[in-house]
Amino acid sequence: MSGDELIPESMLSITHAITIKARPEQIWPWLAQMGAGRAGWYSWDFIDNGNARSARSILPEYQNIAVGDVLPAIPGAEDAFVLDALDPGRNLVLTVPCPSGGLLVSWEFVLEGLEYNKTRLIVRARVSETWLRDMRGQVYSEGGPILVQRMYAILGIIPRWIMLPVARIGHRIMEARMLRGIKRRAESLSRCLN
Repeated sequence: MSGDELIPESMLSITHAITIKARPEQIWPWLAQMGAGRAGWYSWDFIDNGNARSARSILPEYQNIAVGDVLPAIPGAEDAFVLDALDPGRNLVLTVPCPSGGLLVSWEFVLEGLEYNKTRLIVRARVSETWLRDMRGQVYSEGGPILVQRMYAILGIIPRWIMLPVARIGHRIMEARMLRGIKRRAESLSRCLN
């Protein structure tokens, strides 16, 4: 995928996909508005969205996105996720910059149109080899760490041979919920429009 080159040497690369009964242009608005303090992440809001409910409608104020915009990973974040690449209606790549330079994470979302008004949403996350080192000393959100930050802090101190399988499972659970959340919302809106 195009975002792979951003982190060529990754310690973890995870790809998930889901087929959605909607056209790419009906799914894109849900991707464009992602982010804490925006539409949310469509997953377990108490874990990654500061307990704010993810949007169940298209929010016009978050539809115009551009490279360099921040789609906050957590409430109040100003540096992650940064929109690194954008092909409106087809592809967006989010990144987490490393304070010492380079990138810690890339997270790519690709919409591939299929026959019969269906779309394949493919999502790939790649994590840099330096992620563990750079997670130590992270800055927490206002009011102290939220649940997802506490989880990352724990991952940052356990041995790598334990951390990688745990991170893979945790990411799978959260991202699967996110993909199903996007699918549910896009298909619901698609039925209303068709």
